[in-house]
Amino acid sequence: MHELERHNLILLSAQQRPVLTVPELCELTGASEATIRRDIISLDQEQKLRRVRGGVEAIHPPPFIGLAGRNFSINEHIRVQYKKAIAKKACELCQNGEDIIINGGTTTYHMAHHLISKQLQILTNSFPIAENLIHFSNNVILLAGGTFYRDKNIIISPYENDVSSNFYAHKMFMGAQGLGPMGLMEKDPLIIKAEMQLMRQADELIVLADSSKFDQKSSLLLCPLERIKTIITDDEISDTSATLIENADVELIVVSVDTSETKDFPSKDKNVKIGSNL
Repeated sequence: MHELERHNLILLSAQQRPVLTVPELCELTGASEATIRRDIISLDQEQKLRRVRGGVEAIHPPPFIGLAGRNFSINEHIRVQYKKAIAKKACELCQNGEDIIINGGTTTYHMAHHLISKQLQILTNSFPIAENLIHFSNNVILLAGGTFYRDKNIIISPYENDVSSNFYAHKMFMGAQGLGPMGLMEKDPLIIKAEMQLMRQADELIVLADSSKFDQKSSLLLCPLERIKTIITDDEISDTSATLIENADVELIVVSVDTSETKDFPSKDKNVKIGSNL
């Protein structure tokens, strides 16, 4: 990642969270501590961020802190080609005429491009996914009701009895905050509640997780590995993680990644990229 890209990503992240540590920025950008510390000095000198012990803080902190975890607008720039390859493979599991659920996330978001030619009934809590499919496909789209959380680009309902409780799907596709021996992990209780509600409406759970997610940990467990039917990941998954999944009797699909692929969603206006973060 080039210096300008790192700086933009750090500044974008600081708009969402007022304080960021050096280890968090290393994880975010994939850069070394020495590189991040140089970035911090540079951004501090330019008065774009304030350098503090162990990290940085925003000069103008955000007035509202959203759901736990990194924001959609940040995650959508990370490991993009891996997410695209995984999403493409996930769409190959969808058959015309099926009813499916797609949970919001930056990996499942890329499924929309490959579902344009399908004929499905899709329930989603993701505004960007719904927007793309409404504009560019003939799929029947059901959008979950509730509060729109801009930081994650998802809709979460505070009620148990909403449209999702009346929708049945054979398959549910979802991303992952982290994966480990205990199962699928998340960081925010509200997200867990919403995802569990959707999971109850589907027979098979298909998880889209690039190989980096096997190194992510969280204190909140969403579901055990046994609940998952299939995990789709990339060919950088470690032998240890692959063995863990196979020993849990979960189907593991590994895709190769073409990092030269740069396809975007089709757009009505050549200057507007449909489906970008709102």
